[in-house]
Amino acid sequence: MSGRLLRLACTAAVTLCATLTPGPAAAVPEPEPSRDRTLSRLLTDLQRLYREAERATETYNATEEELKERRAEVARLDRALARARLSLHDSRGAAGRLARQQYQSTSTALTPYVRLLLARDPQRALDEGHVIGQVARERAETVGRLTGTARKADELARRARKALDSQLALAERQRAERDGVRERLGDIEELLASLTAEQLTALAEFENKGIEKAQRDLVASGALAADDAKPSDEGERALRYAMRQLGKPYEWGAEGPQTYDCSGLTSEAWGHAGTPIPRTSQEQWTRLPRIPLKDLRPGDLVIYFPEATHVAMYAGDGQVVHAPRTGERIKLSPLANNPILGAVRPDERPEGPREGYAPAAPETSIR
Repeated sequence: MSGRLLRLACTAAVTLCATLTPGPAAAVPEPEPSRDRTLSRLLTDLQRLYREAERATETYNATEEELKERRAEVARLDRALARARLSLHDSRGAAGRLARQQYQSTSTALTPYVRLLLARDPQRALDEGHVIGQVARERAETVGRLTGTARKADELARRARKALDSQLALAERQRAERDGVRERLGDIEELLASLTAEQLTALAEFENKGIEKAQRDLVASGALAADDAKPSDEGERALRYAMRQLGKPYEWGAEGPQTYDCSGLTSEAWGHAGTPIPRTSQEQWTRLPRIPLKDLRPGDLVIYFPEATHVAMYAGDGQVVHAPRTGERIKLSPLANNPILGAVRPDERPEGPREGYAPAAPETSIR
């Protein structure tokens, strides 16, 4: 009997035994998951990877800002130390001249009291004594300056070394964070590469349907005003800048002018409007005045996710302009394109304490 026939015979025997042998009912195979359920799981995985990448990017950006401050501090301390060392050199030169003068006059100098007794003109002697006292005070000040400048130079040198050590530690941390971002982007590329063109198209359609539903729910919730508030002059300038960047690629860590990440776009836009704001979305959420979604006006910033890892600029009519994520370009999207954390207004002029600002609509009401 050939091998193929033998396998067929064995299969038939096993099937027959299973049919004739009494026992518990055969398990019913689970139905294949629905197409939407499969797409939902795939989209969840992809969004998780994008979110992890964006969180790592914002951490990298925060470290970059801290590193810029540390570099500036090191440069400032180096300049101050150079000035202190030059001053110390001058003080040492003055002290050296003082020591030589003191040595040269030791053998011939008389005390002011003896000179006063031997003087023919006591008033003149008193005047000379006053000059001698002034010279003595100047000598004491020279020594004091020398001592003080030396202490200052030592302290500046210590602070400069500490600042440099801190800068080197930050640079090392930034390299590790950069590697973390690249690793997460690699995970995204690997997942996308495993999908067919048909799957990618279906996934994009499924995501868009979810955003459209979230937008309808947001509008129906009453969280938004019927009409947009009028933008401030600064807000209008910031929005014009952001709109001019439409179509430019997203790039993590970028602040323009050819590529941007999400907070790079918003910080540059408001900087060009004359109102500098923090670099990262998390700092923008923490440090800028918060406003309710009902008060949104063009130019305001909308913050997304509980960790404040994404930011967009409100463009009016329920839309935002933003740099979405790696592989995409700056574009207009519905306000509810991601779970909303709240909104902030960079040019708000608070009159009261920070706590006076009402928090934005809760995330649970949106997507």
